Amino acid sequence: MSSYEPQPYPTTTLLAYKAAAITGGVTGIGRAIVKELIHQGATVSVNHLDDASSKESFDSLKSEIAATLPDPTLIDTILINVPGDISQPETSTEFIAKTIEKFGKLDIFVSNAGICDFHEFLSLPPELYQKHRAVNMDGAYYSTQAAANAMKSFGKGGSIIAISSISALVGGAGQTHYTPTKAGVLSLMQSAACALGQYGIRCNAILPGVIRTRLNEEDLKDEEKRKYMEGRMALGRLGDPTDIAGPVVFLASDFSRYMTGAQLLVDGGAFVNFQ
Repeated sequence: MSSYEPQPYPTTTLLAYKAAAITGGVTGIGRAIVKELIHQGATVSVNHLDDASSKESFDSLKSEIAATLPDPTLIDTILINVPGDISQPETSTEFIAKTIEKFGKLDIFVSNAGICDFHEFLSLPPELYQKHRAVNMDGAYYSTQAAANAMKSFGKGGSIIAISSISALVGGAGQTHYTPTKAGVLSLMQSAACALGQYGIRCNAILPGVIRTRLNEEDLKDEEKRKYMEGRMALGRLGDPTDIAGPVVFLASDFSRYMTGAQLLVDGGAFVNFQ
């Protein structure tokens, strides 16, 4: 197993005075993104499922972040949650509206919510395919549209970042219901970049490789498979959620001000390593 331990980024304020919203922000990659957005000075609104487990995850995230603040009581001024099913159009409308109600604006939007339940193609139930399409693709579409309308109304542009996947570029035998949704998310960012550039709104996609999260926790318990996957990486290790947070901050900041419609592959060198 890799001995890699994620290291904290230096304390900076790349996103000072910016307001951000993120879907699926209480576990895995989304959780790491929320922490780094706040670490870089942003205020953040988080969407998650309206269930006990997700609310508990948000509460623990809130406590973790509060403990890092000079004044823990400030947490309620920089972090809020808006529970709801992101596959439903009305959830996105409410999410963005409550974000603006709290922070007065929206500068950054991250479409991160997604699911991936591995299943053999020939026996894949229609409802499993429909669930993945609804959460991964429909959710990204509705929330991006709602965020873009808000950014346009303020007239100051903004940055929209969608978490796609390396699976948008390669196939997977047990992912025939998942990979098309991630290719769709990438395509959505490309077309949205064309549609929204006139308003100063940038749209980019991040394509993570194999990142250790709850989505693949069971799959990676197979030591032989895990070692094989690590061997595929040019860097020799699997990704950590914090490895995605940095690129999100980059795309959210003015350092990427001339980037739109781009796809940023963050995979440890898996795609280019055919050994």
